[in-house]
Amino acid sequence: MAPPFVFPSNLLDLESPSDDRLFVSDPIESESLTPSDLEELVHGVSFDLSDREVLCVEDSDVFGRVYSLVKSFHLLHPRLKLNLLETLRSNLSVLLPAVDSLSRGDPDPPTVDRIASHRNAFRIYSFFLLTIALAEESRPEVTAPSKTRKKIAANTWNWELQRGRVLNLIANSMEIDFSLLFGCAGPDENYLSFVSKCVFAMFENPVLLRDGETRDAICRTIGTIAVKHRYTEQSLAPILHLVHKFSFTVAHLADMAAGSAEHHMDGRLVIALVTEIGRADPKAYVVDSSGAENVARFLVELAEKAPKLVAKNVGVLVPHFGGESYKIRNGLVGVLGKLVMKAFVGPLETDQRLSLRSKKSMLEILIERFRDVSAYTRSKTLQVWAELCEEKAVPIGLWNEVASLAVGRLEDKSSFVRKSALDLLITMLQHNPFGPQLPVSGFEVTLGKYREKLREMGGGDVEEAASGDGDVWEDNDAAEAPVDLPEVGDLEQTRVLVASLEAGLRFSRRLSEAMPVLVRLMGSSSSTDVEHAILLLMRCRQFQIDGSDEALRKMLPLSFSQDKSICEAVEEAFVTIYIRKNTMETAKNLLTLAIESNIGDLAAMESIVRSLVLKGEISASTIAALWDFFSFSINGVTAEQSRGALQILCMAAKSSTGILGSHLGDIIDIGFGRRSKEDPLLARQACIALEILSNEEREKLISGSGSRVFGILQKLITDIWLSDDFWYAFVDKAISAIYTVHPSPETLACNIIKRSFASVFANNDGANDAYADQDIGNTYLCSSVEASKLSKFLFIVGHVALKHLLYIESCVGKIRKERSKKEKLYSDSQDCQENHSLPAEANVKDDGISAELGLAASGDAMLDLLSERAEKEIVSGFSTEKNLISSCAPFLSKLCRNFSLMQKFPVLQASAMFALCKLMIIDADFCEANLQLLFTVVENAPSETVRSNCTVALADLAVRFPNLLEPWTENVYARLKDPSVSVQKNAVLVLSHLILNDMMKVKGYIYEMAMRLEDEDERTSNLAKLFFNELSKKGSNPIYNLLPDILSKLSNQNLKEESFCNIMQFLISSIKKDKQMEGLVEKLCNRFNGLTDVKQWEYLAYCLSQLTFTERGMKKLIEFSKSYEHALSEESVMNHFRNIISKGKKFAKPELKSCIEEFEDKLNKFHSEKREQELTTRNAEAHKLRVVQGTSMSHRENMDPNAAEGEVIDPYDEQTFAQTRKGRSKISSGEPEESHGSSSVVTEFEVGEMEVQSPITSQRVTSRSRAKKLNGTTTNGQMDSRPRRGKTRTDKGRLC
Repeated sequence: MAPPFVFPSNLLDLESPSDDRLFVSDPIESESLTPSDLEELVHGVSFDLSDREVLCVEDSDVFGRVYSLVKSFHLLHPRLKLNLLETLRSNLSVLLPAVDSLSRGDPDPPTVDRIASHRNAFRIYSFFLLTIALAEESRPEVTAPSKTRKKIAANTWNWELQRGRVLNLIANSMEIDFSLLFGCAGPDENYLSFVSKCVFAMFENPVLLRDGETRDAICRTIGTIAVKHRYTEQSLAPILHLVHKFSFTVAHLADMAAGSAEHHMDGRLVIALVTEIGRADPKAYVVDSSGAENVARFLVELAEKAPKLVAKNVGVLVPHFGGESYKIRNGLVGVLGKLVMKAFVGPLETDQRLSLRSKKSMLEILIERFRDVSAYTRSKTLQVWAELCEEKAVPIGLWNEVASLAVGRLEDKSSFVRKSALDLLITMLQHNPFGPQLPVSGFEVTLGKYREKLREMGGGDVEEAASGDGDVWEDNDAAEAPVDLPEVGDLEQTRVLVASLEAGLRFSRRLSEAMPVLVRLMGSSSSTDVEHAILLLMRCRQFQIDGSDEALRKMLPLSFSQDKSICEAVEEAFVTIYIRKNTMETAKNLLTLAIESNIGDLAAMESIVRSLVLKGEISASTIAALWDFFSFSINGVTAEQSRGALQILCMAAKSSTGILGSHLGDIIDIGFGRRSKEDPLLARQACIALEILSNEEREKLISGSGSRVFGILQKLITDIWLSDDFWYAFVDKAISAIYTVHPSPETLACNIIKRSFASVFANNDGANDAYADQDIGNTYLCSSVEASKLSKFLFIVGHVALKHLLYIESCVGKIRKERSKKEKLYSDSQDCQENHSLPAEANVKDDGISAELGLAASGDAMLDLLSERAEKEIVSGFSTEKNLISSCAPFLSKLCRNFSLMQKFPVLQASAMFALCKLMIIDADFCEANLQLLFTVVENAPSETVRSNCTVALADLAVRFPNLLEPWTENVYARLKDPSVSVQKNAVLVLSHLILNDMMKVKGYIYEMAMRLEDEDERTSNLAKLFFNELSKKGSNPIYNLLPDILSKLSNQNLKEESFCNIMQFLISSIKKDKQMEGLVEKLCNRFNGLTDVKQWEYLAYCLSQLTFTERGMKKLIEFSKSYEHALSEESVMNHFRNIISKGKKFAKPELKSCIEEFEDKLNKFHSEKREQELTTRNAEAHKLRVVQGTSMSHRENMDPNAAEGEVIDPYDEQTFAQTRKGRSKISSGEPEESHGSSSVVTEFEVGEMEVQSPITSQRVTSRSRAKKLNGTTTNGQMDSRPRRGKTRTDKGRLC
């Protein structure tokens, strides 16, 4: 009998002699053998193992030779490797049934020696096979499993083919009955430890796990060892080690654990793993972040594959919800979600109703996680609830609570949480248990009927019935709201149905209330917010949620987004909502949308329609259907619908020429015919259609019915039959169409002005003389004409003047284009002349052309001169005579100065100022002469419309004449403080346009724009936020340089503390660069120098606390501590610095952390010292006050001996001291008084009219004024604290 075989720790240990185990007494040195000797040795071993009994391997001679070959396995020829491995594998395969038969019990019981021989052989074969496997896997040339293994011959060596067969054999060997072979205790630990070590080592190789056969064999081996052979405790450590260190093993280990529980009907391994993970210290997962993520994934996989086992032991995991690792919390949320979906399928057992193991308790925990401190966990919670909704695992009693929490998360500060919330709401709509349509009105009607039926059945109180006696944790399919009214049986069913209808009504209302939030999300800077908000709104529209149609219309402006994904999402939603297979339905949808849209939506819709026409989404048949609507070919079409159809056709015509040209007759007949009286805007839309005609279509129109069209337009403009609400809109487009289509528009425009003038002044006897005399007073004229007619005449004059300016520019552009074209043709001909020989006459002719072309530069100069002269003549007239418009200019200027008249006729003032602004845009001299008047009106006009129009005109003036507007910059910014919301909004738009397009420099008044961030009007606030967002993207972020000045100015404004904090927080958040953050630390610290106002200390400290500190930033803060140590006496200031220190400790390295702690001690010391000094000062002041009060009391007693004696009360308390201290601080800070606004000096004439003088202030006065303003500022940017007396500020902004 051979000695027992003991698994060595190392292969070479088998050569060590021993009396109590099998060893190799005479190993063969295979390295010294020749190839033929090695081949002979392998064949000899294979013959012995094959020819003799499988137990012969324990013979000393055979064992030694096999050992020698295994030791030098890497030296063998591939054919010999295959031979040896197949021999060992086949022998073990033969041995396994023999071992199994021993355990089943034969008629002849085996002897002890035979059992020992079988045990030895089993161990030896297993040892040598696993040793070869580890040796082959350790070779560097072993790669991933090949996909072409079928092409490899079976008799050649390929370890990839052999690996699976060997490991499967080992796995099978672990599953046989070892009761007789190893005794009742099972395999000894030496054997199990060796096999476990080998398979766990292989598990670390990701290449092996990609091969399904190999992976399954390894997993079966581990599972069998841990469960069947009760090696669970020893297997936990290596399994969890793999989970922590190797992420690719997580899913396979979960499969292994769940598979072993199912295969062996024993869940001890799953339970032990969950328990071990639950026992771990939560702080350990904070240190090992990647390990925590792997553990979380492992738990989720385990809960999915073995839900019932995990559910029974989930209680040990719940305490980890209180840990700091959000990754573990994410995993636990996923675990609870899987358990709710899978662990409670089928009949519930009694123990599953315990607190933390029940479905109800798990759902309550998941609801709590909606408010987790980590955004990642909140997002994961929302995702898990979405999965529960898909699986219909959310009880109907919780449905509305989950929906409310999801709607609340739509305003989460993290974008990915908002995305998950949107996805959850989309899923809840798709899988809702209340029906395919969720309109509030429908639910209310149905609910009312069932409530009435419930009363008739004697169901008691309606609210009691609505709440129901049933379980609110009932699944979704328990009660579904009916679309129709089915016959309900008993009282209980009616109660459940009413409760379900109540829940459905609440769900619909909750989604309707979320529409404003979704509209705000469509304006988010995050593209995911926008895209998913659009998806949710489309889903709401599908389920007929109230308000979804109006909210979806707000997405149209997003077609102008620079983000391509957002534009594509808008187009896709547009096609889904409005484009149908039926072309008539599509046409009706589009024209209805056009009718109901405002100007902004129409512009966005035009962009979408043009794109869809190019892509073919709007087909030719849809265009034909639109023409049918426009031409009233369909019964029941209204004039409004006809206009809407023409609007869509005009949009499509900008992408596809020829759409309008084929129906010019219809446009003229219908657009300017009797239908236009039904809808006056139809005529305006017809003018727009004429404007966008192509050149060929214009020529066709002029040659065919041009005189008729222009005659109609002239009549419509001058014959005032349209109401005032539509006349101005029509004339605007009519004059534009004339200047676009007419070959000589100036002649027609001249006739229009003359006819309009005649219609206004027809009742004046000396009208023509008055028109010729520009100096005539306006009292008589204004008292003799209708204000409405005059306002329309002035509108025509102003609009014709502006369009004529554009017409001149377009003509100059055409001339330049033609000249450039000729120059290009000439250069091409020169190239041809160089390549080909031309006749002599041609060369001479070309030389003459070249000589003439030498005047090209002077020609451009001449063209510029002519252009300037033509523009000048529009308002100023010729040198010897005046034209129509130039004759009106002085009259218009004097009329606008007559404030008393303008106040009586607001419409006239609006039209006159509008015309004045247009003339100012044309001529620089006229602009300069009337600038003071314009700013007087824009500040003091009682009409909100006038102020708003003038504010918009300032943008055009600033672009046209920037040097003239530059001294008035402060007055432009002053429009932000206008009491009217619309004026403020236009001022924000104007300044945004000028600043972002580099037409106006950002000056010290930018703080006015910053104050609009907290404007009461949401639209104005959003525009201001958009401005600063866009400004931060320019260059190196100008906000960085503007921030200290904005902070200084805002500190002196009468702002609420909350508003100030919100403004500064928004501005600071736009600064992303670390270097700029570090620079702000230095700038803000330096601003503490010289400040004694506590309020400004607090504001500066707050701004510092909002910065994102880096290591260098913290060092700068420590370095400049001398600048702000005097402010640390205030508790509020100290709290802000404590916040900075706490944030710095989170990212600081050990060295920096020690510096921060030392800095913290230093600040605390400063704070305590300053507080002691303040307390001492307070006590001294109090003592002094008591002495003064005591002296005065003695004096009063001496003066009045009869005065009653009483207790002297000390009125001086801490609040009084603080107020006194703040008063001293404000006085010592020397805040200068500022005078804002402008004044008007009005002179009354003898005739009783009021006129405003507008002298032209010289630039020299302006320079002196600005110099005076600069004298009030010290070199370091601080305001001069010396009081100014007896002086008032004079600047260009003062109006007289």
